[in-house]
Amino acid sequence: MLSRTRIVNAAVDLIEREGADAVSMRRIAAELGVGVMSLYNHVPNKSALLDAVAESVLSKVEFTDDPAAHWTERVRIQARAFRQIAHHYPRSTMVVVSRQLQSTAGILPVERALSTLLEAGFDGREAVQMLRVYIAYVVGSLLREVGVTPTFAPVRPDIRIAEVDPALFPVVGELAPHLMECDHDEEFEFGLELLVQAMTVRAARRASGVAGGPGAEDARG
Repeated sequence: MLSRTRIVNAAVDLIEREGADAVSMRRIAAELGVGVMSLYNHVPNKSALLDAVAESVLSKVEFTDDPAAHWTERVRIQARAFRQIAHHYPRSTMVVVSRQLQSTAGILPVERALSTLLEAGFDGREAVQMLRVYIAYVVGSLLREVGVTPTFAPVRPDIRIAEVDPALFPVVGELAPHLMECDHDEEFEFGLELLVQAMTVRAARRASGVAGGPGAEDARG
């Protein structure tokens, strides 16, 4: 029996196989073996279908948030939860980050993240700014991991150190062994820890009454 859930699941499967550009109402109908007009009883158009895909993926994020934990650990938990679902649905996750969601599934992660930051002592504006930085880091890391941005991925192993002209690129030549390898788990945790440490410093400054806005360091220097 045709249902919205079946349609969305078919779209997710297609996206994971061929990417979001492959999605059309006609293609989904063919995947399900139904007439294209029958889809419109459940999903009004392709844009709504992609929104539904994003909401479906987000609804599968398993937040094991512990309200009793320190806020820094809660930030880590939330980042890891989103990364985990991205590994299961890498191409559909790119749909998630491209949509402006208004559903419960779309807003819940934002609600939890902002609540965590407010409880850490940040004001509303700072909480929103930090959330945006946090999202930029997580999404950027995921883009590299799923191979969407190969330019920023580790150098291909078939590029030999000897091929790098040391006169032109002395630093790249020296660090080529590190550039040619990448443990995604280790890299993600390294970057996440840098982000959390920076947030911790800012939280401490706020708690001590030291202004942390743009130019504050220069003013104190």
